[in-house]
Amino acid sequence: MRFVITTYGNREEAERLAKEFIDRKLVACVSLIPIKSFYIWKEKTEEAEEVLALHKTTTLNSKKLMKEIEAKHSYEVPEIVELRVNRVNRAYLKWLKESIYRKAQKG
Repeated sequence: MRFVITTYGNREEAERLAKEFIDRKLVACVSLIPIKSFYIWKEKTEEAEEVLALHKTTTLNSKKLMKEIEAKHSYEVPEIVELRVNRVNRAYLKWLKESIYRKAQKG
């Protein structure tokens, strides 16, 4: 299991991409958390209201997800960090894999 973390400049972008990544089965879940960030940009201290996104995915999907975030992100230099999860309860990991690898439902 992997967490892929990024920050978005607004909730609309974060929600749109979260839903897209879920629909495309790149992730099983995305948690969105409003935050305030302080950072250096072009040699100046900045602050911004952002949305932290925790994308929960599989090892197999993490590289593709990171490329997709980079391609679709509105920031010039988006933060995209992959964290390897060393331990996770079996039931959650089973749900995550089943959610991503499930067949498309007919309807």
